[in-house]
Amino acid sequence: MSNSTNEKIIAIDGPAGSGKSTIAKALAKKLNLDYLDTGAMYRAVSFISIQQNIDVLDEKKVLAIAKEMDFNFEDGICVVNGFDATRDIRGSEVTRVVSVVAAMPTVRQEMVDRQRLWVKEKGGGVVEGRDIGSVVFPKAKVKVYLTASEEVRAERRIEQEETLDASRVADSIRKRDEADKGRLNSPLVRSEGAIEIDTSLMGVEETIEEILGLFKWK
Repeated sequence: MSNSTNEKIIAIDGPAGSGKSTIAKALAKKLNLDYLDTGAMYRAVSFISIQQNIDVLDEKKVLAIAKEMDFNFEDGICVVNGFDATRDIRGSEVTRVVSVVAAMPTVRQEMVDRQRLWVKEKGGGVVEGRDIGSVVFPKAKVKVYLTASEEVRAERRIEQEETLDASRVADSIRKRDEADKGRLNSPLVRSEGAIEIDTSLMGVEETIEEILGLFKWK
């Protein structure tokens, strides 16, 4: 599958809680582009594996789930095998195992192929994740790496998960950071040519305007 720059692609990467989903969704709406949360794809695979009592350490079985999965993501709604799993894939059980699933080379390759196909079919889009600018679309003309302080990222996740267990959320973020940056296959990195933006003290509109000000389509 080609990762040419014929399509209008905005690649947004960054760690958990950096604002990727919020910024990517709002940016896509502003530019009238389609939006894809690639993290939701790995969460969907994890969700189905849990549902079917599959050992998430068994890469062969998890890959089979990934290949057979009917996944649709439109307007922030995640439909998996015909079921609206938007809330379910964000649950604590999925969060606990998704880093294991996301580290599997064969599963990642299956997801990367799907992501490239999605962009080809859409003719472009705003794509967010942890390896979009480095692996999936390294030739994208617009590459952004969002970050934020650990404290701010934890606060955002606490609000998102509607929990009061701050220590658990902070610990979860630290473990996810370690897993994402330490995995051998497609680790989380700031890709070559990506502009880093710290969103700790920035609102959504301010961040979007900065991104739009950095790039001009050729």
